[in-house]
Amino acid sequence: MKNLKSKITYNKQYIDKTDINLVTRSLKSKLITTGNYVNSFENTISNKFKNKFTFSCNSGTAALHLAFLSIGIKKNDIVLMPAINFIASYSMANFLGAKIFLIDVDPETGQTTPEKIIECIKLNKLKKIKAIVSMYLGGYVENNINFYNLKKKYKCFLIEDACHAIGAKYKYKSKNYYIGSCKHSDICTFSFHPVKTITTGEGGALTTNSYLIADKIKKFRSHGIIKDKKKYWDYDIKEMSFNYRLSDINCALGLGQIRKLDKFINQRKKIFEFYKKKFKLFKNYIKIINANTKSSGFHLVVLSINFKKLKKNKDNFFKFLNKNNIFPQYHYIPIYKFSFYKKKQLNKFKGSESYFKNSISFPIYHELSKKNLNYIFQTVKKFIFN
Repeated sequence: MKNLKSKITYNKQYIDKTDINLVTRSLKSKLITTGNYVNSFENTISNKFKNKFTFSCNSGTAALHLAFLSIGIKKNDIVLMPAINFIASYSMANFLGAKIFLIDVDPETGQTTPEKIIECIKLNKLKKIKAIVSMYLGGYVENNINFYNLKKKYKCFLIEDACHAIGAKYKYKSKNYYIGSCKHSDICTFSFHPVKTITTGEGGALTTNSYLIADKIKKFRSHGIIKDKKKYWDYDIKEMSFNYRLSDINCALGLGQIRKLDKFINQRKKIFEFYKKKFKLFKNYIKIINANTKSSGFHLVVLSINFKKLKKNKDNFFKFLNKNNIFPQYHYIPIYKFSFYKKKQLNKFKGSESYFKNSISFPIYHELSKKNLNYIFQTVKKFIFN
């Protein structure tokens, strides 16, 4: 088996001539920020996902910050979120002074469950919850209706961190909905980083159906400025905020990308099915997480590997793959493992510990060839049986 000359990363962007032409045209526009391409991109997202309001912003992290600002998160407000997630949701809530309680996850899927949320609430004797943050790891939608029921029960806000789940759907009462429709949440946030299914270079977006939340997002996205409708030169600022706008140049790229979303999802699904079929041969050692998923964003393909049974080491597996020019990733290192997190109560996160111990995200992106997929399979086979 020959080693590849080029690296196979776990994810990367796909840019075609349509994207390049749209970006070129945007550069020739009169406005290259707060212009028509911003409006077109946001309207295209709203039309596709069937929500009332979409707001683009300059990162997925900014989207989460705007979400927390729009629901009025302040010092000592209680926010619940999964222990397995990228640090952005935790850091943005933390900067606002929230009391954050991490929820354990299912040891197999890496996603939190309604039972884990209730367990967290009871264990910590929580009474007044401001918000629950859900996260669809890998793009696989689970339990969102049950999360919505918990939101109603505890009279709190529900924010869907859907950074992995653009294009994913779910069924409710025989009807299909896109994640981002906000039919069963208050706010949904997306990331358009180059490793995501669609990209704007850097960027993000929020969707909501709430007029009140939308009004606040609009204000907080642009310095807190409230303009006088009659006198364009006059404005007021009642609350300090940030500049989280996304330029027309980025939105032009996003417009080309969102139009290809279904194409991207279909190709990712084919790659997922390849892994699912091939790794059945190693079912005693390897399991594909969410293998029975029919509708997903397919942002990640996560393998759960029984290293104990293999009598091998996870770090050595990474080094072996890297040596063969394959670069998988962790999704994610549990938040409580970072140095800043002071309460090292690992017994509270048995599901997270188990998931992290065995899970690895393997390459999945639009241009990943059948040849490279077979190479990945043969490399893993070599590791297992050598």
